[in-house]
Amino acid sequence: MAQHNVSVEDTLKVLVENKKYSTVKDILVTMNPSDIAMIFDELSEDQLPIMFRLLPKALAADTFVEMEPDNQELLIKGFSDTELKQVLDELYVDDAADIVEEMPANVVSRILMHVTPDRRREINEILQFPENSAGSIMTTEFISLAPNMTVLEAFQKIRDTGVDKETIYTCYVLSRFNRILGLVSAKDLMLAKDLNVTVDTLMTTNVITVSTMMDQEEVAKQMSKYNFLALPVVDSDNRMVGIITFDDAMDVMEEEATEDITIMSAQTPYEKSYIRTSPWELFKHRIPWLMLLMISATFTGLIITSFEKALSQLVILTAFIPMLMDTGGNSGSQSSVTVIRAISLGELDFKDLGKVLLKEFTTALMCGLALGLVCFGKVIVVDGIIFGNMAEAVNYSFPVVAIVVSITMSLTVVMAKMIGCTLPLVAKKLGFDPAVMASPFITTIVDALSLLVYLKIATTVLF
Repeated sequence: MAQHNVSVEDTLKVLVENKKYSTVKDILVTMNPSDIAMIFDELSEDQLPIMFRLLPKALAADTFVEMEPDNQELLIKGFSDTELKQVLDELYVDDAADIVEEMPANVVSRILMHVTPDRRREINEILQFPENSAGSIMTTEFISLAPNMTVLEAFQKIRDTGVDKETIYTCYVLSRFNRILGLVSAKDLMLAKDLNVTVDTLMTTNVITVSTMMDQEEVAKQMSKYNFLALPVVDSDNRMVGIITFDDAMDVMEEEATEDITIMSAQTPYEKSYIRTSPWELFKHRIPWLMLLMISATFTGLIITSFEKALSQLVILTAFIPMLMDTGGNSGSQSSVTVIRAISLGELDFKDLGKVLLKEFTTALMCGLALGLVCFGKVIVVDGIIFGNMAEAVNYSFPVVAIVVSITMSLTVVMAKMIGCTLPLVAKKLGFDPAVMASPFITTIVDALSLLVYLKIATTVLF
């Protein structure tokens, strides 16, 4: 019997077309906001507003946050003033700030017009911080307690204000000047045997904080290192101004990883998803790198031209150029990607350059010797059958050619790995993104150097 797989998205589309709105709503309320957003991102401009209006108020706000900026803008433009205010009232302040940052000026004006003065102030406070800083991704909605509060009073404050806070699990004990005295978890409060004991007797005083100007990638590393659910953010006067939650840290880690992968593949980062990025935008992100690499590869051509006489006398040498260049590029990429990952995880810094060089040099020697021996056997056995007569025709011993290629192979691997492990650390020291020194860039450098080494050795030994 044939099986027919019908997706939830297709089912919902059919139900909307047949105006079965109550059934659509019954399905949507059982789903996670992220899953609903993925379905909504595939809907037409006519279907999207209909489907969105079927969601309950709280679920609608959570789904709105997860949607693509283009669809958020479409909905905002179609919202009535009442609908827009309902959605905005349900959003956490950091999510509202993210949306404002993505929208064009006319949409931003309408959003800010329909939020309360306090919420507008909080949004503007977040937007004033530099992009990619801790301040730009924090939320100002957190539970603060006074040190002299009893457990009973702390519970009452959580009940009164917790519905508007992003997390209630971790509560921060602040002085009257908003400086952090300690923190106490909901678990600590619930397990307290005496409800009249004050919060300061339960709190942990060793609180790790981050500054508003800290890079968001460093913040994400801190949260990963200490396994925090939330991390307090303090200003230059050491006053607590917000928290960064683990979900925001995960978004940062995904964003930074995507950016590194994009740069390592010789493209400038782009913010939209691949599906929503037009060919023209992809062209603009890729062509500068391709042009740079094309121009840098000119050095390879110049090297070949400078050894044109030797190559014309022994054409067989050209047959091994691709193998040597590819192996060198791959060897350099192995080292560079390994070091870049270690740098991104905070395992390496420029001060570790000596240790890295020693480790990579030892590894490179072993790899170079192994590849050199295999290369010699391959050239003698396989290439000797194909090209042996060419060498003998110009009075050159083919085993000598094999030795030249094998020595070059070993030296190329060692050289490539040294370059591959050094450049990312140097880039980090100079303030550049280490990912820039990844595969394409290092391959281009190693290609030119390996070719130069190969032809120098060949001309020295064979001519």
